[in-house]
Amino acid sequence: MTKLSSTKKIFLILIAVVAALLPVRAAHIVGGAINYVCNGNGNYTFTMKIYRDCYGGGAPFDSDFGSGAPFAGTVTIFVGNSTVPMNVIQLGAPTITNVLPNLSNPCLIAPPNVCVEEGIYVFNLNLPISTSSYHVVYQRCCRNNTITNLVVPGETGATYYMELTANAQAACNNSPVFNDFPPIVICTGEPIDFDHAATDPDGDLLVYELCNPFTGGGFDQVNSTAPNGVAPDPDLPPPYSAVTFSAPYSFNNPLSANPPVTIDPNTGFLTGVPNVSGQFVVGVCVKEYRNGVLLSETRRDFQFNVVLCNRTVVADVLENDTVTLQEVQYYVVNACGSNSVLFTNQSYQPEFIKDFKWEFNIGGATQTFTDWNPTVSFPDLGTYYGILVLNPGALTCSDTAYLQINVYPGITSDFEFAYDTCLAGPVTFTDLTAAGAGPGSIVSWNWDFGDTKKSQEQNPVHTYQTPGNFQVSLLVRDINKCTGLRTKTLPYYPIPQLLVVAPSEYIGCQPAKIFFDNLSTPVTDSYTINWDFGDGGTSGDISPMHIYNEAGTYTVSLEIISPLGCQTDTTWNNLITVLPSPIADFTYNPTQLSNLVPTANFMDQSIEAVKWRWTFGTSGISIVQNPTHTFPDTGLQVVQLVVFHESGCTDTIQKLLDVIPEVRYFLPNAFTPNGDGSNDGFRGNGVMEGAKDFLFRIWNRYGEQLFETNDPLEAWNGRKNNTGDLSPQGVYVVVVTYTGPRGDKYELRGYATLLK
Repeated sequence: MTKLSSTKKIFLILIAVVAALLPVRAAHIVGGAINYVCNGNGNYTFTMKIYRDCYGGGAPFDSDFGSGAPFAGTVTIFVGNSTVPMNVIQLGAPTITNVLPNLSNPCLIAPPNVCVEEGIYVFNLNLPISTSSYHVVYQRCCRNNTITNLVVPGETGATYYMELTANAQAACNNSPVFNDFPPIVICTGEPIDFDHAATDPDGDLLVYELCNPFTGGGFDQVNSTAPNGVAPDPDLPPPYSAVTFSAPYSFNNPLSANPPVTIDPNTGFLTGVPNVSGQFVVGVCVKEYRNGVLLSETRRDFQFNVVLCNRTVVADVLENDTVTLQEVQYYVVNACGSNSVLFTNQSYQPEFIKDFKWEFNIGGATQTFTDWNPTVSFPDLGTYYGILVLNPGALTCSDTAYLQINVYPGITSDFEFAYDTCLAGPVTFTDLTAAGAGPGSIVSWNWDFGDTKKSQEQNPVHTYQTPGNFQVSLLVRDINKCTGLRTKTLPYYPIPQLLVVAPSEYIGCQPAKIFFDNLSTPVTDSYTINWDFGDGGTSGDISPMHIYNEAGTYTVSLEIISPLGCQTDTTWNNLITVLPSPIADFTYNPTQLSNLVPTANFMDQSIEAVKWRWTFGTSGISIVQNPTHTFPDTGLQVVQLVVFHESGCTDTIQKLLDVIPEVRYFLPNAFTPNGDGSNDGFRGNGVMEGAKDFLFRIWNRYGEQLFETNDPLEAWNGRKNNTGDLSPQGVYVVVVTYTGPRGDKYELRGYATLLK
């Protein structure tokens, strides 16, 4: 058998190139033939069989209007050499059936993308006996444009016709009928072996030959029924042109095959073994003789789809290698260090495997096993041979895998390592493998150091960049391709040779928040870390953060202990200096400011301050200890005090002051509207900056409104709406409403005494 590569050991039923070969346009014709039956008195029944590709989206059968056929099928009858049609028959809808693949090997499965349909047209003709031939013709374009052996196949049509000779008419002859349609799928390397014989009802002598298929129809889809249209109506008279084969093909060499495709002239048996994939048009003619006289010639052409096939029954064994011995490929199974060998059967397809057997030549005798995955014991080291046979004795669904078994001595991989466990440095690895095949039999060493680094040296030296527990593996291979694997854990936890931290020096103000960056290497969280910050504080973090709250000078120490117990430490004397800082604070008076009282006195309450810097929002600064400041505007004011210690350290405090915008409005109680220029009008007075929605109204004792204004500066003159007659002396009700600058609602009620 032919060994499959390991990348292709999948469930292969059939790998077909047909998908790339099938048509994607309207081309669809893949074959056809016409035959007849004589009913007597010049009456004949004709049967025409047309074959179409139903996978590539081609046109339906002519006259199959239910499937969207664009044209009615026509058959044209000519008499003798006349080019004028005697009659044109419009065909009815055909009887359509699907043509199933007919593979010679039952263990080969056709691809799902090959589809051929047969359309059968039956029509009756009355043809009076004549001394001339009748020609019954059907023409149609086009064939598949992916045909391999034709020139411009997509523009090549087909002519199917029957010549009813004068001799056949006189004898009321019946034409021969082909028994079967050729297989639509043929596998490369598989014999065709197709019986293309026909049956003749009259028992006449039949002679078979390969012949030229005819062209017909044109490529004009606009004038489709014209003589050069895709469906001529009427069909054209004989003679007809043969299709044009592309080199090196011809009608008697229609496809690549070894041995070539031939047909037995006496039996019609078609043979040959195709060796190239593709689509090929083949023509077969059968001539009918009676008493040495040619009565008729029945022509058929068809399309072979030649594809690459794989067997569904394949003997396959899990192997270590393959080797070719005397042109036979063997599965090589190596056994290392054990005389008992388990064979893994990977044969497929199981539904076609009815029987199987294993045979091994052991000690000159054949031993047979029937387990699917047998375990076979061999007596000693050496090379043995065997076979796995699927379906023994079957002609088509059998396969054999040839086996070479090598029983080799075992190999035991081992190694050791050495390094200083406390100091970071290289690790030396030493191979200790025991090779059963003898000294010098090891051919390769593959080290995996567990940190993504590898080596193929026998005794490598490796330096780890980080600490950890590393899984180190050594895979060795000997001259027999036997392997040994050993894995060991290497604990690599050296301590840093030098402890380095940042900052290397610190001088800062109280409180001092310092990040101690441990730059020592190697070190991980698996190490024990002991920090002493000199103020009573400690930490176990690799790089901790620490806050010094008190002023002073501090000595810092660091100790590191590896998981293996190696220890190192360092002390940094007077590493940290924390300078004293002042504490900023202040008060102010009055505590509530407004546009009426905008000035505040600020009193410093800071501790250990020697200098001061005040910032009063955007309205000024001061450097005196206890300043006084007047705010020019209302609203929230940020007051900031920065104080300075004699050490140079500072502290800052901010407070938020609210300068309230105040509105004040007062009503008088009497007025004298006598025109003397003194107290002639009644209105209120006060501070109304920022007030909104002001409304001033006055009513008399009867509830009649006499005056209204939204202008705080407009006064009532004692007259209704400040016009007309003067109101009588008396007391009037006054109501004033307005909204303050921050949205507060105000209402004042009072009395206005009008005096004359």
